[in-house]
Amino acid sequence: QVQLVESGGGLVQPGGSLRLSCIVSGSIFRSTMGWYRQAPGKEREFVATVSRNGGTYYADSVKGRFTISRDNAKSTAYLQMNNLKPEDTAVYYCHRDRTYWGQGTQVTVSS
Repeated sequence: QVQLVESGGGLVQPGGSLRLSCIVSGSIFRSTMGWYRQAPGKEREFVATVSRNGGTYYADSVKGRFTISRDNAKSTAYLQMNNLKPEDTAVYYCHRDRTYWGQGTQVTVSS
């Protein structure tokens, strides 16, 4: 049974940073990993992906501020978020191949 567990969300002031983690169990960690987010009243939107070989792709709204990475030895994907803005407030979801999803972690950017 494949499980994804996110952590690292929280409340941060504008301009601050957070690092989200996503640990995968029950599966060989060699698939594309990624993050989506969903703000209140909005559809879930793409944030970033990282391929099994480390290739990355970002939404324009986070490019230059967010960095996605992975540690295959730890079966973990990360999302480093810098210079956070209020519009980044959302529940962030980790996925594997857009097939398996975590439960989400809340990120709130507010002063």
